[in-house]
Amino acid sequence: MRENIGIELEEAALDLKVTKEELRNIEIGNIKAFENVVTLKEFICTYSKYLGLDVDDMLDEYNEYLFDQTSKISLADIKAAKRKLVKKEKKEKTFRSPYTNFKKETKKHRCFILVFLLILFIGIGCLFLYMDRKENSKKEVTNVAR
Repeated sequence: MRENIGIELEEAALDLKVTKEELRNIEIGNIKAFENVVTLKEFICTYSKYLGLDVDDMLDEYNEYLFDQTSKISLADIKAAKRKLVKKEKKEKTFRSPYTNFKKETKKHRCFILVFLLILFIGIGCLFLYMDRKENSKKEVTNVAR
């Protein structure tokens, strides 16, 4: 299509700010050259607009191509892959790191320490109040005696 319009590969690459290799890959249909489907679809949209093509039609063609490629996976292969995934998840769940248990125990210990410190501060406060009252009562007895 690009060649029919009279646009050179280098010119299109400069206009779209992409490499010539990316343009060649999209033109020959090498979708594996792109890092992911989202990047590829964005590229299809941009290139379609640049060439004056209908973006929706181009995306529909790509989606049909993608469906044709992925629908060739047998149901048995899908079930086998799912079983492997379930087994892997079970193995990951049964493995426990010693650090995980330590963290749980640490939380229990923190709670105990906080309660202990709270009781300790209350006890110290009561002790100071008791000593202060004792001192005040001694002063009152001394003042009354004079």
